[in-house]
Amino acid sequence: MDPLQEVLRQVTGYIYPNEVELHWGLLVVVYPYLTGLVAGAFILASLVRIFDVKEVQPTYRLALLTALAYLIVAPLALLLHLGHPERSFEIFLTPNFHSAMAMFGFVYAWYLMVVLLLEIWLDYRKDMVLWAKKETGLLRWTHLLLTLGATDLSPNSLRFDRSASRFITLIGIPSAFLLHGYVGFIFGSVKANPWWSSVLIPVVFLFSAIVSGIALMLLIYFLSTLLRGKPVDMPCMDKLASFLFYALVVDFSLEMLDFIHRLYEAEESIHILSQLVFSRLFLSLIILQAFLGTVVPLILLGSVSPALRRKGILNLPEELRRLLYAGAAILIQIGIFSTRWNVVIGGQLFSKSLRGLTTYKMQLMGLEGLLTSGFLLLLPILVLLLLIHILPPWEESEQHVETPAGD
Repeated sequence: MDPLQEVLRQVTGYIYPNEVELHWGLLVVVYPYLTGLVAGAFILASLVRIFDVKEVQPTYRLALLTALAYLIVAPLALLLHLGHPERSFEIFLTPNFHSAMAMFGFVYAWYLMVVLLLEIWLDYRKDMVLWAKKETGLLRWTHLLLTLGATDLSPNSLRFDRSASRFITLIGIPSAFLLHGYVGFIFGSVKANPWWSSVLIPVVFLFSAIVSGIALMLLIYFLSTLLRGKPVDMPCMDKLASFLFYALVVDFSLEMLDFIHRLYEAEESIHILSQLVFSRLFLSLIILQAFLGTVVPLILLGSVSPALRRKGILNLPEELRRLLYAGAAILIQIGIFSTRWNVVIGGQLFSKSLRGLTTYKMQLMGLEGLLTSGFLLLLPILVLLLLIHILPPWEESEQHVETPAGD
């Protein structure tokens, strides 16, 4: 059967012909998910540099490299969605300051070139110089090239690196908010769509980004430590889980506030949105996002919170705590991806007349297909492995773990 005919069979109520086919597909779902991981990972790194949270020190460099890996891949989803990626240069050649979408290119360039790359360079410059003195072959020349000729290791030079890195991080925190907040701003400013039009959408996007980024770093730190055969720093894992729990509470509260506000307003769109939630989005919103992606992780993380352990309530062994943390982090990733799906796809499933629902049929092949999106979700991990090979982030982590034993 023709795919369009199969979609038409599932259309209910009155809907315009041009609304049967969705213009934004799976690639547009992947894009805000990836950018959210970038913002969340960088904000976690800033806890070490700005707020001096010693417990999460082992994840500092790893978080910076993770943010860079995902930031490199994130715009590929939009470029593939365009069909003609070369058209993307138009936003730089003919800038339109009245378009939020057009301004994305400048936000992305600022965050990549000025914030993330500069902070990583300042943090690694000393190590790259020392590595290059001991290495041979391609890796030596790579590190020499990355130093950009700045090989001075005098105390004044290193002091400048630390001060400049701290200043860049201060700039980077609002830049991270802007990077992902503008995605929610684009959806929230579409006044013609009642599913998107809300002043809380940018804030919800931002906090869900923080949640997804912390959950991702917890997973990456846990798995990378196990694969390297090193002891897991439980104070670090516990602190990450605590931050994740509180961020998830705030994110869930904001989503519930948005939901209650919509119910209280009870505009004319409430009937079609109710049908949308309990029919087309029941699995992705009620089951995956709300229950598995939010409620279950809150229970898992709350049950092993430090407050309960101090009182002797449910004082689980470290191995079991680590598994609960990892399980909660995986469920959170499923929930956040479902959130992006529900916003992007869900907002296109009802008609502008508010009297009908259409459906989205996912393809397996093609640019908008499942395989392409799956590759884009896997690609940042491959980029991260390459970055780790060039710029190993483990030195501070190993020192942090081994210091207590040395004492």
